[in-house]
Amino acid sequence: MASAAEQMAANISWGALSKATELRQRIFFTIGLLIVYRIGTYIPVPGIDAEALRNFMDQAQSGIAGVLGMFTGGALSRMGILALGIMPYISASIIVQLLTAMVPQLEQLKKEGEQGRKKINQYTRYGTVILATFQAYGLAVSLEAGELVTDPGWFFRASCVITLVGGTMFLMWLGEQITARGIGNGISLIIFVGIVAEIPAALAQFFSQGRSGALTPAVIVGVIIMIFATLVFVVFMERALRKINIQYPRRQVGMKMYDGGSSHLPVKVNPAGVIPAIFASSLLLLPTTVSTFSGQDAGPIMATLLAYFGPGQPLYLLFFATMIIFFTYFYTFNVSFKTDDVADNLKNQNGFVPGIRPGKKTAEYLDYVVSRLLVLGSGYLALVCLLPEMVRSQLSITAYFGGTSILIIVSVGMDTIQQVQSHLLAHQYEGLLEKSQLRGRKRKKKGPARK
Repeated sequence: MASAAEQMAANISWGALSKATELRQRIFFTIGLLIVYRIGTYIPVPGIDAEALRNFMDQAQSGIAGVLGMFTGGALSRMGILALGIMPYISASIIVQLLTAMVPQLEQLKKEGEQGRKKINQYTRYGTVILATFQAYGLAVSLEAGELVTDPGWFFRASCVITLVGGTMFLMWLGEQITARGIGNGISLIIFVGIVAEIPAALAQFFSQGRSGALTPAVIVGVIIMIFATLVFVVFMERALRKINIQYPRRQVGMKMYDGGSSHLPVKVNPAGVIPAIFASSLLLLPTTVSTFSGQDAGPIMATLLAYFGPGQPLYLLFFATMIIFFTYFYTFNVSFKTDDVADNLKNQNGFVPGIRPGKKTAEYLDYVVSRLLVLGSGYLALVCLLPEMVRSQLSITAYFGGTSILIIVSVGMDTIQQVQSHLLAHQYEGLLEKSQLRGRKRKKKGPARK
């Protein structure tokens, strides 16, 4: 038997969007900031030889440069002011979250509530500036080594570093504003829009390979089938749940006695969403961003990195899978589903799992269930990210058809739609409350005045 909230959610009409003023404002605000982001990807860094850069990117598009361009919304292939994208911020977030789990002082900050969270966010911003500065300087030197600069020298390096670091910090601010005042997760939406905006050009390039004879019709049909099959599989797995039965005892409130009831605690097969794939990709792209533009002038260490950690290489795939599995467990237990907090909330609400004592025993039981569930969840993420990646690298097709891009598009799209539905449901509740208050006022009538 569905609850009243579930029935109301099922009956939500998208026509109610016209009445939800606050939701419309949030959507328009989000779209406006995303348009600003897309404009920024087309503003070039001063001093770049556009023709040489275009020729270089045409040759490197099927390699690591294609993957880098995918995560920066094409800004890297055009060397726009947002060429570093949001990846330095994601890398800094990874480092800070790992340190929070290992350093007692940071862990204590995390427990201090809103003030502690603001402090940790501040540390993340400092880390973003440091990482972006190192990456921007390395990228500037690499551009000079690859002869992609019109006037190389310290002036170009300084202007490139200032421009790229400023672009990354502006992009980080955009993401925070979207999360706070818009709809959806700002950082994920920036990556999502960057991928979606470049898909038409990727499709044109893909079909041009078929016309030129580089890909046979059978391969083109097979790739399209693989993409649709991956989409369906991702949607199915992202909606898969493990429902844990929760029982509530009879309770007395004032003079009334309320009967006990039963409910369920939904646990997703993949509670971490798309975050592990983004984190793992960020770590893989960090050492190779700089070496991409160096060409033949890359040092022996960078050349080895490109040889063994390029897309489709065995070490690349092994490291990618390991990082996805690690971040799935780490992010789930430290951010998205903290079993201790869930157990405490159930205890405070007088809820319990049948046969399990509230408190510590419930937390241990949830740890056991979620750990076993994540074996399937992390394996699904690794499979979706790796299999299309191997096919893509073997056929030298665009990175936008890889498993990571498909996973990001589906996961972020579903999460954003769910948030829109949540706002519509809240607006529907508010409308019902207003109607009930109006009816209550109409029923109150003044009696005849006493003489």
